[in-house]
Amino acid sequence: MKPTLLAAAAASLVVAGAAPALAMPDARPVLTTYADIAHAGYADSLAAARTLDGAIDALVADPSDETLAAARAAWVAARVPYQQTEVFRFGNPIVDAWEGRVNAWPLDEGLIDYVSDGTGGTGGGDNAAATANVIANPSLTLGGETVDAGTIDTALLMETLHEAGGIEANVATGYHAIEFLLWGQDLNGTGPGAGTRPATDFDPANCTSGHCDRRVAYLTTASDLLIEDLTEMVDAWAPGGEARAFVLDDPQRGLKAMLTGMGSLSYGELAGERMKLGLMLHDPEEEHDCFSDNTHYSHFFNAKGIENVYAGRYHRIDGTVVTGPALADLVQATDADAHAALTLRLAETLDQMATLVESAQTGEAYDQMIGAGNAAGNARVQAAIDALTAQTRAIETVVSSLGLDGVGFEGSDSLDAPEKVFQ
Repeated sequence: MKPTLLAAAAASLVVAGAAPALAMPDARPVLTTYADIAHAGYADSLAAARTLDGAIDALVADPSDETLAAARAAWVAARVPYQQTEVFRFGNPIVDAWEGRVNAWPLDEGLIDYVSDGTGGTGGGDNAAATANVIANPSLTLGGETVDAGTIDTALLMETLHEAGGIEANVATGYHAIEFLLWGQDLNGTGPGAGTRPATDFDPANCTSGHCDRRVAYLTTASDLLIEDLTEMVDAWAPGGEARAFVLDDPQRGLKAMLTGMGSLSYGELAGERMKLGLMLHDPEEEHDCFSDNTHYSHFFNAKGIENVYAGRYHRIDGTVVTGPALADLVQATDADAHAALTLRLAETLDQMATLVESAQTGEAYDQMIGAGNAAGNARVQAAIDALTAQTRAIETVVSSLGLDGVGFEGSDSLDAPEKVFQ
């Protein structure tokens, strides 16, 4: 039986030949649907972030196992719409310039809070900020300069800490900073279990780990910033918004952006950086939602976002559906064989992703699947990577069928030059 959370997603799968082909291969209606889905996806992400913010407020008002669990559940729910929007990256420079503020990973969590001795850094000795622990230290030295961190506010997080020193692992904002604060480190390696931060880490009256008032300030500030950032992207895709205009004002540019996003997320980002790299290294630090063990869902909904764009159909969190003329219609009218092939590959990818979700729900989390010596788990992850790679080849065929020049997809050393991974 498929997991309950997958039911709505599975219901929206495009069926080859089910939608009527456009009378003429006009890209403008297709791009309008694309922009409408982007706007709805970011609006849903904003609504879910506001629900998360309310759960965080309840946690800090009354720290308990129950309020912490509710905040964690709200974070997991917030990932469902957001991960489906990542297909709008890569081809849309407005989104790419913004994305690092909300979903950057992996992070040197020691920049933010306490970590277990000898753990927590991805930048190693090259990143002095990896052990800055701003929550414990109201005065920091970053880049040889003293920083006043006495007040934890948006300016400190965004202007001083985020990507401090030009190092991408210095992630101070977004979903993963909030995830780390809600769960703490996952110190189980490739064994079972996620992070186990206690609710008392947010209780100044019964504080564990020290500096609970500053931890509360950091968490609430990061949550506020997430809402601000998502509001910006909702506005960008609304009628008259800059991101919408970018794709609608030039149909060729819009189609290229659409297909670049689909292919780059499918191949270099998801198949490569988020999956193959961690599998090659058997390293849970390369797991996308590594503190919460939510990676299986993040991967599934990334893949679902690609299918949404092709099908021209998005199921909103309120149960309504955004739909309209689709890229699938355009491709079917241009090259029916390419349409059938891509439709099949998209469905195969979602099937493989659903297998990862089922595995996690029945007791083997994604970080366990990529562990050394877990042949069956490794094989499940590799099957999903293979499906994404085949899907990407089908997207390339669509690009060719539509006669689009200058479309290139993001790559990954883990796929294209694996020998470099170990250098």
